[in-house]
Amino acid sequence: MISLRNDSIGKLLWEFSLPAIIGMLVNALYNIIGRIFVGQGVGYLAIAAVTVAMPVMILLMSVAMLVGVGATALISIRMGEKKMDEVEKIAGNATGLLVLLPLLLSFVYFFNAEPLLVLFGASPEVLPYAKEYSHIIMMGAVPGALAFGMNNFIRAEGNPRIAMLTQIIGAVINIVCNYIYIFIFDWGIQGSALATVTGQTVSAIWVLSHFLMGRSRIKLRAKYLRLDPSIVLKTITIGFAPFAMQIANSVQQTLLNNTLREYGGDIAISAVGIVMSISMLLLMPIVGVSQGAQPIIGYNYGAQNYERVKETLKKAVLVGTAMAAGGFVLLHLFAVPVVGLFSKNDLALTELAVHASLVFLALMPIVGFQIIGSSYFQAVGKPIQSTILSLSRQVLLFIPLLLLLPRFYKIEGVWITAPIADGLAVLVTGTFLFFELRKYKKPVPALGD
Repeated sequence: MISLRNDSIGKLLWEFSLPAIIGMLVNALYNIIGRIFVGQGVGYLAIAAVTVAMPVMILLMSVAMLVGVGATALISIRMGEKKMDEVEKIAGNATGLLVLLPLLLSFVYFFNAEPLLVLFGASPEVLPYAKEYSHIIMMGAVPGALAFGMNNFIRAEGNPRIAMLTQIIGAVINIVCNYIYIFIFDWGIQGSALATVTGQTVSAIWVLSHFLMGRSRIKLRAKYLRLDPSIVLKTITIGFAPFAMQIANSVQQTLLNNTLREYGGDIAISAVGIVMSISMLLLMPIVGVSQGAQPIIGYNYGAQNYERVKETLKKAVLVGTAMAAGGFVLLHLFAVPVVGLFSKNDLALTELAVHASLVFLALMPIVGFQIIGSSYFQAVGKPIQSTILSLSRQVLLFIPLLLLLPRFYKIEGVWITAPIADGLAVLVTGTFLFFELRKYKKPVPALGD
């Protein structure tokens, strides 16, 4: 049995991160393959539509992360403190929130769909595709939130492989259904959205069955589904950092779409949609490492074993940086054939997307440090620091640069915004971690679980 307190950090990081990395890679692949199918089966306007709909999907993800990440950090700390009754209260409240909040968000969307999509950057040509896609995505809001949010609970209780299977099951179903719905049933962009919802629904059923059929260490009890204001407040407070980051992502994507439409038109929006897919493929393994490190850091922080906390952080940063550097090299070697998969012999789109990806992701080798450094503060329950670091790239740095640079450099100003923001965010993260790690006291002796 895994011991978060006594097993070697290298072993634990491998045990927890590898399934998360595989799961995140699978998720990234199904997003990429979905866009490839849309580009090949419908056209570049459909890729632009999916990109325009991204703020809607990011808003859904933000709600799932607000609850899922916040509750998971609390669960890890309480498990380290041996308070299982509180763990189950937190899990029950979080499950209730993962149903309620997506329903509220869907209600707001359906009463404001068209003006929202225009705000998010939809041109008259792209708007019909964007409406078809986002309507179906919002219909699957609840299962999507349950699948993502509760899968974090599975990882926190020490079952990273089951958490990985959740992501793999959903992704495989999504990929298969994308092909069937687009190329066999000829459902176009609606088929792609329906494939996403199908995968999320099956994943949600899988996760719920884990907790309801006696396989889990954490038990879901009906009495704890009733919301407790104190638990809800703690969950939201800790989960606010990734929530704010996703909201910032939505704002960033909205401004990015509108700026691209102004300086490059719908083809530029399609190009950035391709860049985002490639970026996701490169970044998701690093996110997997941060997810794998989080329960190890949280547990040992709760147990006051600070040396193990520092060791976990150091090794996670080293692994994440190596992955980021490897992805950077692969991007430079294979950018043209990878980008070419998304378009039906559209040389203009391919050329633009290749150039954009190489500039936009120019500082990829150092981004892993920023992602893992930010997630460390989530794991130890320090939402203020985590929020600042999470927002540093998307709001505090990226958005001001995006508003300024295109005025002078047009479309090229859009592409150079990302690496400048990445570099500055790494400096801020390094400063925060330097002062944080100086505060640790001597570790307590490691005892048996």
